[in-house]
Amino acid sequence: MIILGLDPGLGTTGWGVIAVAGNRLTHIANGQVSTDPKASLAERLVVLDRELADVIARHDPQAAAVEEVFVNSNAQSTLKLGQARGVCLLAAARTGIPVAEYATRLVKKAVVGTGAAEKAQVQAMLKILLPGAKLAGADAADALAVAICHAHHARSLRLP
Repeated sequence: MIILGLDPGLGTTGWGVIAVAGNRLTHIANGQVSTDPKASLAERLVVLDRELADVIARHDPQAAAVEEVFVNSNAQSTLKLGQARGVCLLAAARTGIPVAEYATRLVKKAVVGTGAAEKAQVQAMLKILLPGAKLAGADAADALAVAICHAHHARSLRLP
C-alpha cells in the first residue's frame, strides 16, 4: 500500500510518500510545497492545491494521512493553518482515497515512542525506519512521520 503523509502549513506544506508491505516501510518520495508570502491567501491556497494534486497524480497513493491542527496563541495564524489543512484534506479526498487525521502527539509516539519527542528525535528515527531517505526539510520529515503513523494505526484499526 502507498501512503501519502501531509504536514499542512500555509507557508510550507510537507508531503511524504511511503510504501507499506507487511511490517516493511519503504521511502518513495518526500518534498515541500512553499507558497509566496506576498501572494493573496486565495492564490497561496490555489498553489497548494495544484502542487498536492500533482504529487497525488505522480504517486497514486491508496491512503492519505494529515496532521491535525494545533492551536497556538495567534488566532490568525491558527486560522490560516486550518485553511491550508482544509486544502490538504480536499486534495486527497477529491481523488477518492481515504483520509485519516492524527494529532501531533500520536504521530511522535508512533515514530519515536513518546508523544513529547523533539523534532530532532523524530528525524533521527526516520533515518532508521527509512534508511537512505534524503529529507527535503523539516516539514517533509513531519509528513513522512504522519505517513508512518498511519501505517501503524491502519493495521491495528484495519483502515485502508
